Amino acid sequence: MTKHPTRTAATAPPRRQRRKDARPSEIIAAAMELFAERGFGKTRLEDVARRAGVAKGTVFVYFPTKEELFRAVAQTVLASHLERLQSAAADLDRPLAEVVPLLLAQAAAVIGEGRLPAMMRLLIAESRTFPDLARVWHDEVVSKVLGLLTAAIERGQARGEIRAGDARLQAFSIMGPMLAAALFREVFRDTAPLPDLPGLASQHAQMVLHGLLGEEAP
Repeated sequence: MTKHPTRTAATAPPRRQRRKDARPSEIIAAAMELFAERGFGKTRLEDVARRAGVAKGTVFVYFPTKEELFRAVAQTVLASHLERLQSAAADLDRPLAEVVPLLLAQAAAVIGEGRLPAMMRLLIAESRTFPDLARVWHDEVVSKVLGLLTAAIERGQARGEIRAGDARLQAFSIMGPMLAAALFREVFRDTAPLPDLPGLASQHAQMVLHGLLGEEAP
């Protein structure tokens, strides 16, 4: 009597299926590298396919245009870091004196990992030629991060903890030096001493809080 192998619901999917499921993330990772190395305009979808180790047609299956692929890259960069930023600003009723140092420390960690500064440099170089890139990055990354901080500031103002003012502009004031440091590290990484990101985050948090907090705040 011939015995047949037992099949169970927990049997792992075939290797081909696992490879297929991983393809979008592999394509996005390859695109992220090439966009940072060559820029958006000089990166071709066939180059992305070659770097990802897939056929060019496979890229089109998941991302019919290069713009859609860039949106996926932006979403991936955000998704990998937004959870940490959200956790730092999630409890909007916490004193801003607690929220700002946490948020800036998380920003320092994100910038130090390298992908975000590379994308910022790409946007500065190519946003005039490809204005949709800036729109995508704003919608997928900038507006969400600024929204978190602006909401925290507005709640602090409502409690009388923070001085009156345009909350969104105050959010820019808080994050501005960290973004400047990110660009500095990307542009001058081989030619100048790089700023200490955790140190900058800690020092800037104290300076910001000194200016924002009302006289009655601790």
